[in-house]
Amino acid sequence: MNFGRIITAMVTPFDVNDQIDYGKTERLIHHLINSGTEALVVAGTTGESPTLTKEEKLSLFKFVVKTVNKRIPVIAGTGSNNTQASIELTKQAETIGVDGIMLVTPYYNKPSQEGLYQHFKTIAKSTTLPVMLYNIPGRTAVNMLPETIISLSEIENIVSVKEASGDLDAMTKIIRETPKEFTLYSGDDTLTLPTLAIGGTGIVSVSSHIFGKDMQQMVYAHLSGRPEQAAEIHQYLVPFMKALFMAPNPSTVKEALALTGIDVGSVRLPLVPLNVQEKQQLSHELSYIQNSNVS
Repeated sequence: MNFGRIITAMVTPFDVNDQIDYGKTERLIHHLINSGTEALVVAGTTGESPTLTKEEKLSLFKFVVKTVNKRIPVIAGTGSNNTQASIELTKQAETIGVDGIMLVTPYYNKPSQEGLYQHFKTIAKSTTLPVMLYNIPGRTAVNMLPETIISLSEIENIVSVKEASGDLDAMTKIIRETPKEFTLYSGDDTLTLPTLAIGGTGIVSVSSHIFGKDMQQMVYAHLSGRPEQAAEIHQYLVPFMKALFMAPNPSTVKEALALTGIDVGSVRLPLVPLNVQEKQQLSHELSYIQNSNVS
């Protein structure tokens, strides 16, 4: 499965009653595809998966698959800290017709490396779908070591990892010691270009909601042998990428989308919208960068 270079971890749009708004979701999908998104992750961290019920996730998977209509791959976030529940959700997502699944490292129960290996192996063997692992120790309180990821890459349908540890040395080891067809994506927007430079495949991005075309331009410049142009775009984008995380994700990117004319509603508790000061700061950053010229 080729997921492309820029994958968007899509926000989940809500209406004023905190219910999934499918009209807004459809408009967002079209915006993302038109802005250079090459695959979508649905019901991941940025999609507020902890606050979505199983029924909501399945309904969202079904709607996104239908709306995308095979234009780009749809990757369903079916991971949790409950192996059996993840298997059940994965099987239902496969029936719906998603193109792949993303499995986050189990949170809260803090399994050992052997526990992580057995968890992912068991889920992968329950499906024929390609599996993207997701290592994000800052949220799960457990770091999946490169050796564990390397061992898991030997399982036929475990084909990729979203590595959000921010550790370029670990990422380098994973790239070097996994099969050639195994892909590694950064989970940190500001590391998109460094990840490409060490041999990574691309990014599972939040910033692509806003700057998908610029990010595509940066990737193309890098792959076309124009490192100075790629570096210039990277330098241009990094300050705003950092601004998108001034508050817990996805509060900021939802507000940024609203400021650019794309209404996706607010966030569900326990997340809260930006306060007045944060909104002013974001508006200032966005106004500055929109008036700049990346090219």
